[in-house]
Amino acid sequence: MKTLSHIAAAFILGCMFLLMFLSSWNDAAIFDETAHIGAAYSYVTLRDMRLNPEHPPLLKDLAGIALLPLHAVFRTDTTAWQNDVNGQWAQGGAFLYEFGNDPDRILHYARFPLMLIALLFGWLLYRWVLSVYGTKTALLALFFYASSPTIIAHSRFVTTDIGAAFAFFIGITTYVRFLARPSTKRLAVAGIAFGIAQNIKFSLFLLVPIYVFLGLVSLFVRDDIWDVVRTRKERARLLWRHGVVLGLKTLAIFLVGVVIIWIVYLWHVWNYPQEKQLSDAQTLIRTFRVKPLVTLDLWLISHAPTRPLGQYLLGLMMVTQRTAGGNSAYFLGEVSANGWWYYFPTAYALKETLAFHLLTLIALVLAIRRVLGSKEKTLRAVREWIHDNFAYFASIFFVAFYWASSIANPLNIGVRHVIPTFPFIYLLVSRQLVLWMSEFRTPSDGSLRGLMSALYHTVVRPIPRVFLVALLCLWAGLSTLFVFPYYLSYFNEIVGTQNGYKYITDSNYDWGQDLKRLGDHITRTSSYEPVYLDYFGGGSPKYYLGRPYQPWYSSYGPPPSGSLFAVSANSIQGNQARYVGNLSIKPEDTYPWLRDLKPFGRAGTSIFLYRMP
Repeated sequence: MKTLSHIAAAFILGCMFLLMFLSSWNDAAIFDETAHIGAAYSYVTLRDMRLNPEHPPLLKDLAGIALLPLHAVFRTDTTAWQNDVNGQWAQGGAFLYEFGNDPDRILHYARFPLMLIALLFGWLLYRWVLSVYGTKTALLALFFYASSPTIIAHSRFVTTDIGAAFAFFIGITTYVRFLARPSTKRLAVAGIAFGIAQNIKFSLFLLVPIYVFLGLVSLFVRDDIWDVVRTRKERARLLWRHGVVLGLKTLAIFLVGVVIIWIVYLWHVWNYPQEKQLSDAQTLIRTFRVKPLVTLDLWLISHAPTRPLGQYLLGLMMVTQRTAGGNSAYFLGEVSANGWWYYFPTAYALKETLAFHLLTLIALVLAIRRVLGSKEKTLRAVREWIHDNFAYFASIFFVAFYWASSIANPLNIGVRHVIPTFPFIYLLVSRQLVLWMSEFRTPSDGSLRGLMSALYHTVVRPIPRVFLVALLCLWAGLSTLFVFPYYLSYFNEIVGTQNGYKYITDSNYDWGQDLKRLGDHITRTSSYEPVYLDYFGGGSPKYYLGRPYQPWYSSYGPPPSGSLFAVSANSIQGNQARYVGNLSIKPEDTYPWLRDLKPFGRAGTSIFLYRMP
């Protein structure tokens, strides 16, 4: 049975890999890849982390290692490398398009390790759920993971999003396993997982309060503390004793993580001149509000043994500073830098498949009925349930905690920022559905009637439930299959992929991925004429269009009559939206000359094509 389960899991992941790999083949560099890929190659070949310090290096290292067989040219005699502070965009763009390298080969090689991470992530999700809740729940959770358009979309790019979800997963699951049996081996595994997580994305610092909370809860649900014969003083003494031991062991996990951070960052600052590192840091965090942290970071960088930790703290401060400042984004006809509290709930509702939402609704109703139908509703019952279902409880807590922090965050630029919660949501939904479909009733007595009744409730009654879940899973799978290869632009049936740009853009819809498709479209359908282009993304129009092109913006006025004008969805929506808060836009930048025109076509989903009257 277990062998068949593993084969089924491997088949699901194999299908996922094909969708990832084939759909990414014609995607141009998305916006963030320009900076990430150039930085990745510099890390593994030069051991110098002056580029892209606002993201930890581990995922970029994997992409950089994959590029080594190409022997790509990376020039260091550029202004962006020698003089600029974090010249990631200029140097990364030059690495892809100006140093004589093949950008498409670089993209294909660099993206491959991220796809492998996504497959490893899926396998670990399957194995963990299998160990906790069995085969049916594990395979169903894996199916939800592997068929999610959002998971597939962001598993194909050299960014930190799928890596962050992977890191939260290994961080939380290894700590939950440690709490179940806090052995030295499990402590070491949790420490290594925590250290790896911190080297993937700075948001993983949230594991610190998560560990503290889960550790405290695990103390208060221990069976030995709540033994009925114990007095309050005995319980308090036991809580203190166990708490001190657990606190010290958790601290050891953090210390193992710090050592791993130091080792990883030591490599990345090895050839980064200390004077340059210090000067860059002074510029990058000069406006950071917490001045004691600025002083500490500069002190760490100024001393050779602590330079790696200083570089880590620099990145953490940069991300904190950027997150607090928000980012101008288009959402439901508005542009704001202050964010919207309902941004992530709306994005999630529109970007995950409608079939999965219906399954989630069924699971939620089942869970509520289960709670309301329980005979014992006491604090003791809650404690016992948490003790017996700690992995499930930890999943609920993490989803609630992470969503609350995301909703409170003004940085609203993509549903990708809540991807870390997806695998845990898949577990929660799968568990409830499997319980519903696997009802078992013991015969009330040895009579034929009792046996027939048990057989009915165990075998016959669940058939419609199984059919309904299977039908919705088929719908979810077909939704994902039919949108191929446009996974980044996917919107479910509530609005449709073709209309998604009207609701949310940026990395939800248009990240510049369709530039290569624009070049292919023009080559197939147009004569050798200049193209007027307003492009949002990381690709090079000069490289992909294969003909003269003219960068064009709203304030230039309409291009010549009869000419071809192409514009990214992100640009047109952002410029024609209503600006709120402290943001404003000039009338000449709102594309007034496009308002009465309709595009005659699109390149992919995200670049609109107009023939000027």
